[in-house]
Amino acid sequence: MGIFTFEDESTTTVAPARLYKALVKDADTIIPKAVEAIQSVEIVEGNGGPGTIKKLTLIEGGETKYVLHKIEAIDEANLGYNYSIVGGIGLPDTIEKISFETNLFEGANGGSIGKVTIKIETKGDAQPNEEEGKAAKARGDAFFKAIENYLIAHPEY
Repeated sequence: MGIFTFEDESTTTVAPARLYKALVKDADTIIPKAVEAIQSVEIVEGNGGPGTIKKLTLIEGGETKYVLHKIEAIDEANLGYNYSIVGGIGLPDTIEKISFETNLFEGANGGSIGKVTIKIETKGDAQPNEEEGKAAKARGDAFFKAIENYLIAHPEY
């Protein structure tokens, strides 16, 4: 098994508490509204806390597909949220698990800085693929931007 780890950082004008609320507390409702490809988010196992598995149903290339996310940790006091992709299209055949450790911090002018550490664990002798890492980063950046745009367009939230 190989492990490929990288870190990323994003900034936004949205306040950390508001962004955290949308990304974590109200994610099941907000994500399908903010991310065009995602049709629904539903809990398939658990109560919403650590250990919960969520199914994100999406349309990709005209086909209905899904991704399974497992919540690993929620740290509301420190605006932290850790989860893993454990099944579905987000997990190539050579990958055992992709883990995300995320935190939000105060940024400039009342905005936020989002920091994420992504760990890609491969199966067997498979070597971590830099392209898979770049693809995961691109999806994460697009997701973050979609939530940011939704919150900016909906100041009442």
